[in-house]
Amino acid sequence: MTLEGKVVLVTGGATGIGRATVIALARAGAHVAINYSKSAAEAEESARLAAQAGGRALTVQADVTLDAQVRAMMSRVAREMGGLDGLVNNAGWTARVPHRQLDDLTDEIWDRVFATNLRAPFYCVRAAVPHLEKRGGGAVVNITSVAGFTGTGSSMAYAASKAGLTALTKSLARVLAPSKIRVNAVAPGLLRTGFGDGFITDELLDQAAQVTPIGRTPTAEEVADAVVFLLAHPAMTGYTSVVDGGLCALGPTDPRR
Repeated sequence: MTLEGKVVLVTGGATGIGRATVIALARAGAHVAINYSKSAAEAEESARLAAQAGGRALTVQADVTLDAQVRAMMSRVAREMGGLDGLVNNAGWTARVPHRQLDDLTDEIWDRVFATNLRAPFYCVRAAVPHLEKRGGGAVVNITSVAGFTGTGSSMAYAASKAGLTALTKSLARVLAPSKIRVNAVAPGLLRTGFGDGFITDELLDQAAQVTPIGRTPTAEEVADAVVFLLAHPAMTGYTSVVDGGLCALGPTDPRR
């Protein structure tokens, strides 16, 4: 599928899934705005890779947990890139807190996780809607996680925030459909990106690969391909694509087989 000439903003586009998405969008013909909070050098590298892949790129610094900065970012992207057609809410944060250690899940962790993983995507969609409507519609993809379905992951707060984002995706899809704005989500499984506050180790990935139906964990590039597909598909909204090698849908395989 092609996104030729479309302008798409990717939050947290400097590294990991965000960078893979930026590159995949550029290859699909899109012009990409790359949001970052602190990783300026990494964002510039994402922009260089996007240009190498054939797309025009703009880096935009903003803390997506702050509504004023989000609104300013959307206005700048629309002004400097000629409009806005799509949004990928990829920015996220977590802390590693074993689920049984209830007392270690502090208010500060709850607040930062929910501000980044749930409230920020809402801020971004709200600020993007007027710009998308000016183009006659558009598409949003939220990056959730299988943790939102399984209740596992780096912390209970992280799992809860991603479950909330899955529900928010459906709510936004319903209310924005009359404006021809589609809202979908991609829920990655465990993968090697550097995200996770040290939670996703090589050992954990190896263990997951042994019980994943396809025999390995997915890659950031495969997640990015799913994002591009949902941005481009004109008839899909309110849907969450799980990219985890079949583990959620089929259950674990027996590693002894």
